Amino acid sequence: MPQLLPERKRSASDLAACRALLRVGSRSFYAASLLLPREVRDNATALYAFCRLADDAVDLGHDGCDAPAAILARLERVYAGRPADDPVERAFAAMAERCALPQELPAALIEGLQWDAEGRQYETLADLQAYAARVAGTVGAMMTLVMGVRDAEALARACDLGVAMQLTNIARDVGEDARAGRLYLPRQWLREAGIDPDDWLAQPTFDAALASVVARLLNAAARLYERAESGIAALPLGCRPAIFAARLIYAEIGDRVADNGFDSLSQRAVVPKGRKVGLILKGAARTAGQGISLRRSALRKALAEPALAQTRFLVQAVQPAAAPGSAALLPWWDLNARVCWVIALFERLERSDRDMSAADAAPRA
Repeated sequence: MPQLLPERKRSASDLAACRALLRVGSRSFYAASLLLPREVRDNATALYAFCRLADDAVDLGHDGCDAPAAILARLERVYAGRPADDPVERAFAAMAERCALPQELPAALIEGLQWDAEGRQYETLADLQAYAARVAGTVGAMMTLVMGVRDAEALARACDLGVAMQLTNIARDVGEDARAGRLYLPRQWLREAGIDPDDWLAQPTFDAALASVVARLLNAAARLYERAESGIAALPLGCRPAIFAARLIYAEIGDRVADNGFDSLSQRAVVPKGRKVGLILKGAARTAGQGISLRRSALRKALAEPALAQTRFLVQAVQPAAAPGSAALLPWWDLNARVCWVIALFERLERSDRDMSAADAAPRA
């Protein structure tokens, strides 16, 4: 027993360092995490601290692609059982082992950061979804595992929700991104609307053609929100309100963009805090009693929809790690655990640079 005490102290110290990192750079996550059950909170803190570390390495780096490569090397050391003498890396390694987190998931996130560093462009919606799968779908999948949920259908719908939120963010931030010299709307769509992407980026202007592209992207997000809703309806009753609130709040961002005439160049749509509270209450009311009003047959059909081609590799990566006893699973009725998923996904989406990719679609089965 005395030999274990230093290890326990080090583990507590590592988590304290992770919390300190998030307290400064991710205050929303830190404050909300205080309300979570300790096991969920500690695992989520370790996971998100590593994600933040990766984000910062890219955001603050000066060597372009070298920063993601360095983070990937750290990840490989973790999974080889040789984490560096660093509190975040040690805490992440312990969490990954406890939650049976497949290496493919954080590696895919880092790949998305690599695309950011390279300044890749993208042509199609499929290219955009491939990027969103990495920077948003991965976090949704990883947090789902932290909560002890490993079902393939639930993972597919969680990835749908993450991708939908990412598309919404892109539609909202057209002006902010353009002022930073970035363009994330599908270039093919812009050309179809009569807009030359490079000329537009050199001198951004808003007109009906641009509005049609933004509206088209929000429509793509809306279809994924609908798919995600079927997954929410399949959750145990106590799990639905927080996840449904996430769906409502981000869909509301899209609605605000639409109310502004799809002009996200000269203004940035914001959902006021009071409105967010109202949507959370609406989510709780809508999921009370019999829950989301879908016929059982329709629900089963919607839930069984295959994962997006671009997120399929994330779902498949989890299945080999889902052997009995591979992780200490948390109770499915723990609403606070699901809140953790929402918090982390919100934080990740808010910090994403949204630099889209023209890379090939994710591997198929």
